[in-house]
Amino acid sequence: MNKSLKEVFTNIEDEKLDKPLFRRIGTGFVNRDESLNVILDALPVSGRLHIRPATPNPKTQEQK
Repeated sequence: MNKSLKEVFTNIEDEKLDKPLFRRIGTGFVNRDESLNVILDALPVSGRLHIRPATPNPKTQEQK
């Protein structure tokens, strides 16, 4: 897994939910100078982003 690859989420909180729901809305990349590029597929209504290291996808791991 590429260490510079990040997953971008927004968290959705609602009275009807038992716990917050994390919805993936984009991808991030760490550049050589440690700056961060973020590509969003959606805009979070709350204005908050949660960015964390990418996790391996089990489906792509099986194909190797």
